[in-house]
Amino acid sequence: MARVSRQSANEKDLDIIHTKTKIDLSEDHTDQTADPPILNTEEIQCQEKFLPPEWEEDDDHQSGPQQVLKLDAAPSQAEAGGAEMKRMTLFSVDRLFLAAPHGAGASVCLSLPGHIQTCWFCWKLAQGSASSTIVIVPKDTLYLRVSLSHPDSTPLLCPQVSGQMLVAELHQVLMDHEVTCHRTRFSLQLGGVVLDSLTELRSVQGIQDGALIKLVEDSYSVRDARLHLRHVCDLLRSLDPADAYNGVNGSSLSYLTFYTRGDKGEKLGKRRASEKESVDCRPPEYVLPGCKDRPLTPLQPVRDDWKPLQCLRVLTTSSWNPPPGNRKMHGDLMYLNVLTMEDRELNITSSTRGFYLNQSTAFNFNPKPAAPKLLCHSLVELLSHVSPAFRKNFSALQKRRVQQHPYERFAAPFQVFAWTAPHGEHTLDCVRAEDTQTSHLGQDKHTAGQSRDWNEELQGCRELPRNSLQERLHRERSIFKTNSDFVAAATQGAAAIVDGNVVPINPGEAPHMQMFIWNNLFFSLGFDISEHYRPLGGNTAAHAAAICDLRGGQAYASVDTDGLHTLGTAVVDYRGIRVIAQTIVPGILEKNQEQSVVYGSNDYGETVSTHPRFLELLDKTSKPLRIQRHQVLDHNNIPVELCSGAETKGILGNDGRPYILDLLRTFPPDLNFQFSERLETGEEVPKECQSFGFPRRHRHSLASLRPELIEAFVQHRYELYVKMVAQGLRQVEEQGKAKEQSEDLVCERDVIVEACKAVGSVSDSCFDIRFNPDVCSPGVRFAPEFVEDVRRQRKLLWDAAAFLLSNQIPALRDCLDHTTVPMDGVTLTSVLHQQGVNVRYLGTLLRELHRAEEGGRLGHIERISISEVIIRSAKHVFKTYLQDVEPAAFSAAVSHFLNCLLSSSSCVHDSCSDELHSRRRSRRRRSHGSRVAMVTDSVWARLTPGELWSRIKTEAGDYYHYTIDSIDEVIEKHGLQRISLLREIAIKTGIQVQLREYVFESRHRPAFGEEDVVNMFPVVKHLRPTATDATRLVQHAQVAVKQGLLKDGCELISQALTLFSSVCGVLHEDVCMCLRLLGRLSYISGEFADALSHQEKVVMSSERVQGIDHPQTIQDYTYLALYCCAGGQHWTALQLLYRARYLTLLVSGEDHPQVALLDSMLGLVLHGLMEYELSLKFLQNALNLTSKYRGATSLRLAHSHHLLATVYETKGEFRSALQHEKEAYSIYKSQVGENHESAKQSSEYLESLTQQAVALQKVINHIYSDTPSACIPPPKFSNPSLQAILQRLNMTCGIVLIPLRLLKMTTGNEQQLEMKARHIAAVNKKVRLLWTTTLDT
Repeated sequence: MARVSRQSANEKDLDIIHTKTKIDLSEDHTDQTADPPILNTEEIQCQEKFLPPEWEEDDDHQSGPQQVLKLDAAPSQAEAGGAEMKRMTLFSVDRLFLAAPHGAGASVCLSLPGHIQTCWFCWKLAQGSASSTIVIVPKDTLYLRVSLSHPDSTPLLCPQVSGQMLVAELHQVLMDHEVTCHRTRFSLQLGGVVLDSLTELRSVQGIQDGALIKLVEDSYSVRDARLHLRHVCDLLRSLDPADAYNGVNGSSLSYLTFYTRGDKGEKLGKRRASEKESVDCRPPEYVLPGCKDRPLTPLQPVRDDWKPLQCLRVLTTSSWNPPPGNRKMHGDLMYLNVLTMEDRELNITSSTRGFYLNQSTAFNFNPKPAAPKLLCHSLVELLSHVSPAFRKNFSALQKRRVQQHPYERFAAPFQVFAWTAPHGEHTLDCVRAEDTQTSHLGQDKHTAGQSRDWNEELQGCRELPRNSLQERLHRERSIFKTNSDFVAAATQGAAAIVDGNVVPINPGEAPHMQMFIWNNLFFSLGFDISEHYRPLGGNTAAHAAAICDLRGGQAYASVDTDGLHTLGTAVVDYRGIRVIAQTIVPGILEKNQEQSVVYGSNDYGETVSTHPRFLELLDKTSKPLRIQRHQVLDHNNIPVELCSGAETKGILGNDGRPYILDLLRTFPPDLNFQFSERLETGEEVPKECQSFGFPRRHRHSLASLRPELIEAFVQHRYELYVKMVAQGLRQVEEQGKAKEQSEDLVCERDVIVEACKAVGSVSDSCFDIRFNPDVCSPGVRFAPEFVEDVRRQRKLLWDAAAFLLSNQIPALRDCLDHTTVPMDGVTLTSVLHQQGVNVRYLGTLLRELHRAEEGGRLGHIERISISEVIIRSAKHVFKTYLQDVEPAAFSAAVSHFLNCLLSSSSCVHDSCSDELHSRRRSRRRRSHGSRVAMVTDSVWARLTPGELWSRIKTEAGDYYHYTIDSIDEVIEKHGLQRISLLREIAIKTGIQVQLREYVFESRHRPAFGEEDVVNMFPVVKHLRPTATDATRLVQHAQVAVKQGLLKDGCELISQALTLFSSVCGVLHEDVCMCLRLLGRLSYISGEFADALSHQEKVVMSSERVQGIDHPQTIQDYTYLALYCCAGGQHWTALQLLYRARYLTLLVSGEDHPQVALLDSMLGLVLHGLMEYELSLKFLQNALNLTSKYRGATSLRLAHSHHLLATVYETKGEFRSALQHEKEAYSIYKSQVGENHESAKQSSEYLESLTQQAVALQKVINHIYSDTPSACIPPPKFSNPSLQAILQRLNMTCGIVLIPLRLLKMTTGNEQQLEMKARHIAAVNKKVRLLWTTTLDT
C-alpha cells in the first residue's frame, strides 16, 4: 500500500515558547521533579494557532486527545449584562489527568500528524486534482509554484510553503500528489540550479514568494528503476488492505470512516443537525442486550472503498533479465512483462532515459523498440498510452486513494499486527517475488546494497547536541527514527533466524547455544548458554533476563546521561522462541568477553572489576535510579566500588565509547519471590508478608520490584520522614521552653538523624533512600564492616515488599470508584503496573478479591484476572509445545492446541498437512533448548484437552499460586467467553486466525481446522524514546488545568502536540494523548466542532497504533459519539455507540461496567430519536449493571432510575415513571439529604409526574363516563429537547459544566489576572468537592 512517509514538524513553528513563558525550554532541564509554577493567562504567551483557518471548517482534519478530564453540565451561552461580562467554564479534574502520566516508566496513550505543516500539506494534496492547490501553513511561509518539465504543463501552485521544509520533503510530497505520484526520479531546480535535497527551502539562494520551481526528469540507474517499479506497484495496491492483514510496511487497519461516512460517503460533520432522516435505528441482533451470540466477522466489516480496482492483470520482471553487455551499452537497465486488462502482452524496456515497448516475446529476445515507438519517463505514462483500461482505472484508483484520510495512509512507526484476517486471494507481486528470490541479507531496500551500522547510528544520535530546543528536537527525532528502523530490522532478523534462514556464527555448537549476526545486529536465543544462568534459575532465568535487561536499558535511556552508552535492544518472541537482538559494540567480537569487561563481573562476583570512568558516569545515574554506591569483594578479597549491580558490565569499545551491558539488576529484588527459600541468619520476615504467605519459591532469582512501586514506596517513606521530623522538632521546641538550653536537650540534628534511620535513608543528614542491587546476588561478597549496612538494606527491601502487599494491592480497590475500568488482560496489566504490582501477584490479587466485602462490585476485575492467569499459563505451555513442532506442521499444531484449549469437542483433525505423505521419515527440525527426541511422528499431536488443562493448572499453581478448575467449570462459574479467551491467547502469542464464526460448544466437531490458523506474527518488546520537552509541557498543562486555567492548559497541550509530532511522527500514542486532551478541553469549552474534529483523529490513531479492538479504541469511540451528539449528528453517534458496544462485548462480555455506560448513552440517543422501546431495553440493562457494580445506594443508580423515568414519561406510562423516580428520590434523600439540589429536582419531577398522571386519569375517567361535562384537554407527551439529551449524556459520562460569570478583564492588568486565577482555583476546589459528594467518581 502506498504510504506517505512520516514527516517532522516545522522546527521554526516550534519556537513557540516565548520569553514571557515561565516554562524555559531553551535550557537543558535535568531536574523534572520540582513543582511547576502556577501559570496565569498573561504568563504564557502561546504560539499562534498552528492549524490553518481551513481546518476549522474541514471536519476531516481535526482530532482529539486522551480523555483525562471528568466534568459535567451543559455549555452555557453568553448573556448580555449591564457590565461587560464573559462566561468561564469551571470543572472538576479527574485523577487520570492530574496524575502526571508522563513520569518515567509510565504508559500513556497518545497520536497525531508528525509534521503538522507537512500533514496539512499532504491532506490538501489528497484533496487536489490536476490543477489543485498545494497548501502548507507554517509561520515562515513562501508562495511557490512547481511546474513539470513539459513546456505546455500548467504549474502547480504552492501557496504558503514552509520555509523550513527540506527539499527532500517537498520531493516526497510531490510523489504522493495525484498528478505527480507516478514520478520518482526527478530533481527540483530554481533558476537552472539543482536544489540540494537536504537544504531548507528558506536557505535556497534566490527563493522568494511566487518563485517557480521546475520539476526536471533525471536519468535512471538500476537502483532507481527498481525503486520506481516498487513505487508503481505500491500505487497499484494502495487500496488493498493485504499489507495491514499481513503486518508489513507499517500498515494497520482503521474502520472509523466506515461508520462516519455512511453508505453515501458522507463525511463526519456534513449532516445537518436539524435534518430528520428516515433511517433504521435498530442495531444488529448481536448488539442488543441479552444476546449471547458473539460473532467475529463484524470485527472487520467489508469496506466498499477497499474493493479492488484492477489496472493490470500481470506486472512482473522479465526472464530476459539481466540485460546482456551490448544492451547495457545502449542504456538498458531491466526488462518487464505486462499483461493489460485488454489481454495484450507487453514487453517493456527500462532504460536510463525511461520506459518503452520492445519486440521481445516469451521465447525470442528482440530489444528493438516496438510500435508505438514512444519513450516515457514514467512507467505509468507508458501504460496509460497503450492501455485505455489502465488509464481509466488508474485515474479512478488515485482519486479514491487521495480521498482517504491521511491517518489511514501514514505508515505507523511500529508495526501493529491483527489477530484476525479474512481469507484472501494471493496475487502476483513482482517486487516482493524478486525480494524473496534474491536475498538482500537484511540490507535496506533503499541503501543500494549497503548495510547500516546500527550501533554507530544510535550512538551518534545520542551524542548530538541538546543545548537548545531545536537541537533537542533534532536529537530526539533522530533517536526515535533510528530506533524504529532498528526495531523493524530486529523483528525481521529474528523471524529469519527462527525460520532457519540465517547461518549461525558458531554452527558447531548446540542449537540453543547458537548466536547470529544479521544486518550488523547480534542475535542470541533466550536459553541458558553454557549454564551461565544456572545460579539464577537456568533456562527460566535466561528467558526472564532478556526482559529485565530491556527494562534496565529503558531506565538508563530515560535518565539519558551524557557520555554513557547503552545498546539498542529488542526482544522478539516468535513461534515459541525468544530472540534477543542487540547492536554490536565495536571490537567486542575481536576479543574474549573477559578481556573486554573493565567494570562489573562476568562470573557472578568471583572476579569483579571497576573503572573510574564508569564510576563517574554511573554515579550520575544513581540518584534518579535510586541505586546505592557500594563496595564488594573481588577474588582477592579486595574491596571494589560499584554504582550498579555486579552483573552490569562496562566495556570500552574500539570507538572509545563506554558501554554498559546486562542491566539485569537495575531495580531492587523482590524478596517475596525467591529462588532459594533459605533466609539470611537473623532475618525477620514482616508480618504483612507472612499473612499473605510470603516469601514463596520462584523459578528464578531475577524477580524485581517495578519502578512505579519504588517511587510510591519512597514517597510513602518521605511522608513518614516529614511527619517524624515535624513531631520531633515540636518536641524539641517544647523541651526548649521547659528547660533552658540544658545538656540533656535533644538537638535538631538528632531528630533528623533518628528520622533518617527510621525510614531507611542512606544518609543521616537528609532524606535519601537508595537500594543496594547486590544484597541478594549469588556469589557477591561484602566486607565484614559492611555486614550491618547489608542487613539494613535487606530490611529496606522487605519493607518495600510489605508495602506492596499492604498498600498497593489494596489500592487496586480504586476500581470501585471506576476511575480505572480494565477490560482485558492488557488494561489489567497496565493498572497493576501503575500501582507498581507485578503480574506474578495475580494469585494474591484474586485471593484478596475473594475476601473483599465488595467482591460483587469487583466481579469484572476478578473475571479478567482469572482469564489472565489462564491465558498466561497457557502461553507458558504453548512456548514449549511449539518447540517440538516441525515447520510443515505449524498450522496443524497451533489449531490442535487451540482445540485442546477452547473447544468442547474431543475429536481432532488429522495431523498431516496438505494431505501429503512421505515415504522417508522427515528430517528432524533443529530444536532450540532442551528437547525430548521424537519417538513417534508427532509428539504435539498426542496432546489432549485433559493433559493441556492439567499443565495449565500446574503452571497457574506454581507461578501464580492460584488454583483453577477445568475449562467448562471456569467458564460457567466466572462467566468467561471463549471468544475473549481466543483473542487474548492470539494477541499474546502472535497467532492470527481466520475471520469466521467459531462454534466452541460443539461436542462432535473441533472448532479450529488447519486453515483457520492464517499466520503467526512476532511479539516484540523494545525501547520507547519520546520527547522530553513535550512531556514537560504536558506536566505544566496539568498544573494549569488543575488551577482552572483552561485556556492556558489548552495552549500548552497544543505546544506539546507540536513537539510530540515533530519527534514521534504522525501515528504515536503520545500525540494521540494530546489530541484527546485537546478534544476534551474543546468540548468543555463549548467548541463542539473542534472537539469532534480532534476526537476523529484520536479514533483513527488508536485503531492504527493500538488496534481496532483495543479498550482505548473503544473508549475513544464512546467519546466521539458524545461529541457527535453535541454536534447534532445523532445517527452517526448511534452507529459509533453500536460499534463500541460490539467491541466491548467481544473483548469483555456484557457483564461489565463499561456496558452500563454505553447502554445509558444508547438509551439517551435512542430516546432523542424517538425509539422508545429500544431505549428502554438499553436503559433497563444499564440499570441492572449499575446496581451490580455501583451498589444499591449509588447516585449513579439514582441517575439511571431518572433516565428510565423520563422515557416512561414520554411514552405516557406514568406508573412506571413514578416508580423509578421514587427510587431515584429515595437514593438522593438518603445519600445527600432532601435539601440537596439533586433531591429537590427529583422531588419537583415527582410532583410533575403525579400531576400528569392525575390529568391522564381524568381524561380516561371522562372517556368512560356517560355524564356530560366540560371538555377536558388531553395530556401532552412531549419529546425531550436535544439540549436536554445532551445534558443527560454529559452527566452520564461524568462531565459537569458549571458556568460562572466573571468580569471581563484586560490582558494588561497582571494583578487582576492573578486575582482571577486565584478565584477560579478556589471555586474549582469547591466544584471538585461538590463533584465528589454528588457522584460516585
